[in-house]
Formats: sequence, structure tokens, C-alpha cells
Amino acid sequence: MISLNESRRLIIKVGSALLADEEGNLRVKWIDELVADAAELFHNGTEIIIVSSGAIAVGRRILGLAAGPRNRALRLEESQAAAATGQVRLAHSWQEALARHNLLAAQILLTTEDTENRRRYLNARSTITTLLKLGVVPIINENDTVATEEIRFGDNDRLAARVAQMISADTCIILSDIDGLYTADPSKTDNANHIDQVHSITSDIEKMAGSTSNDDGSGGMITKIEAARIAMQAGCRLVISDGRIKRPLRSIDEGARCTWFVAEAEPMTARKRWIAGSLNPVGTVYIDPGAAKALVSGNSLLPAGVVRVEGNFDRGDPVIISNDKGIEMARGLSAYSSDDVNRIRGLKSNQTEEVLGYRGREEIIHRDDLIISKL
Repeated sequence: MISLNESRRLIIKVGSALLADEEGNLRVKWIDELVADAAELFHNGTEIIIVSSGAIAVGRRILGLAAGPRNRALRLEESQAAAATGQVRLAHSWQEALARHNLLAAQILLTTEDTENRRRYLNARSTITTLLKLGVVPIINENDTVATEEIRFGDNDRLAARVAQMISADTCIILSDIDGLYTADPSKTDNANHIDQVHSITSDIEKMAGSTSNDDGSGGMITKIEAARIAMQAGCRLVISDGRIKRPLRSIDEGARCTWFVAEAEPMTARKRWIAGSLNPVGTVYIDPGAAKALVSGNSLLPAGVVRVEGNFDRGDPVIISNDKGIEMARGLSAYSSDDVNRIRGLKSNQTEEVLGYRGREEIIHRDDLIISKL
């Protein structure tokens, strides 16, 4: 049985229907129970990230937009106003619940572009990983307030998976109002069978998702399957579990019914495969023999080992790393633009701030963003 206690870095996605009732009131007691479970994992060494929906549902009540059923369509500007208002209340609730377990919270609002634009991706990744190193629990939500198109339900399922991909998380939990994937909609079909584990998302799995829906306004099972696909490709296992039960995280480890989507590779292995095979290099960094030896030994590329640069590239772009004979020996994502690499090549890391006028990373390419080529 897969256990959450095995997780090194865990993302918990919580839907609106779990966080708020039909009137838009936060379920504070439920939040406390979830945080109690998360705190146990945290104190046992697991890094916790929460992807939280619910801002619009809470904000529309505060603004008096909650007349009628909660899923009554709001105009775009109403959704944005509700998100802006509800986000403050939602963040405060998470902060209070975490504080009761001596945990700090930080709020991060992301858009799809933040996970797709390479520079913004790196900035977001750096912020989240720094918070985790400092022992903080990031609370992440989609930045609905600045959406330029209609706010779509279900984005936070995919957002959770994209964050998992971004920070190399090994486990992602989607808490929902259904206990996993079925062969058919269990509310409509008596002989619907529960699926315990999925190792590959086939066309049959996609058909099962299309026949299963929920009522939390998140787009049903289809978006969760899409999230699972993203997570699995990133080496992250994903579980869909019923969040309505008491102590929802503990219940998973106690054998509650759920569906695990099992990744074939570890997160870092999947990330390095992506760097090696899915990106087109836009420049080349040439290094000296000492730096080449350090890379083969598993170290990062420091400015001191760089001899020259070819091509024009920005921070976050993929580059080839060649030795002093011009032979490719690695590929990686540069933490600096080609102009800045040229300015700091040959320098010690503690000398770069004076030259650049800002304090950047110590490494030109971190070992986690680098893969050695076959030599």
C-alpha cells in the first residue's frame, strides 16, 4: 500500500465544495482537521504545499452575490471581485489553522502563464522552494483576480499538477467529493467498479472520466485525469480521495478507498529526461577541464569554470555545455542570460554581485537543472 508518510514533498489540492458550504461560509472545523493531518506529516519530515480553491465561493457571500444557488453564473468582473475579496478571508483561515500547529503560512497567487513562461516559472519555483527550505507552508491559488478570460472551473486541479511538476513534488493529493475513479458514474450505474490504481492513462481511462462527474463546480473527473497525466509525466504520483470524511489525509494511510495514479519515474529523473529530450538548446557554454570534472562528479556549474559563451539566451533557457575541446558533455537550464554569463565567467561566485549589480544564484546551472550527456 502506498503511504503518504513516504512523501518527501506533498501537494494537497482542496476544492471549493470542501472548503465552503452552499452559502459560501468556510468550513472552519474541516480545515482544522485537514491541517492537523498535514501538520503530522510536516513534523515527520514531509514538505507541505496546499493548493486551495474557494476564494470566489467565499467572496461572493461577503459581497452579497450569493443569492440563489452557489453555482449561479457570475459575470467575469463579479468573479474577479469575489476572488479578490474571498482570497483575504481564505488566506486568513489557513494562516490561523496552521498557526495552531506552530506552522507558518505564505500566500502565492499563480496563473497558467506563471507555469508556462520560462522566466516566471523559474521565479515561482525559486520562491516556493525557498519557502519550503524555511519551513513555511505555501498556500497557492490561481490568481483569478487578474484573469483576462472567463474563469474556468477545474483549473486548480491542473494547477496543482503543474506546481508538482514545477517543484519536483513526489505526491499530489486531490481531495474531492468522490473517492476516486470508477468504470462508470456510481451515482447512475449500479455495477460501476472502483479503480484502485492506474499506471497509464489510456483511452479507456479517459472514457471512464468522461462518464463521471461531481458537484463541486470543478469540472468533474476529466480535469482530475488531466492533472494526473501532468503529474505522472513529472514523476509525481497522484491520488484522488474523498475529502468529506473526517481526517481526510490520515484516512488515506488507514486504507480509505481512493485511486492512485502511479508514476513510473522519480520526480528528478522525470525532470532530467525533460531537459535532455524535450528542449531545444539555444546556446552553448564552454567550460574548463576543472569544471568538466566537477560536473561529472555531480556538482553544479559555477561561473569560475566558464571559458566562453556562444548564442543569445535568457535566464531559464536550455543550453549545451561543452568542454574545452568543443565536445558536448551536458545540457541544462541557465540561471543567467548569455550577456550576464559573459560578464561573470571566470569569477568566483562571491564576486558576481559587484559585477552584475544584483545578487543572483551562486551557480550558472544548478545540478538539478543539468543532465550529463553520454560521453
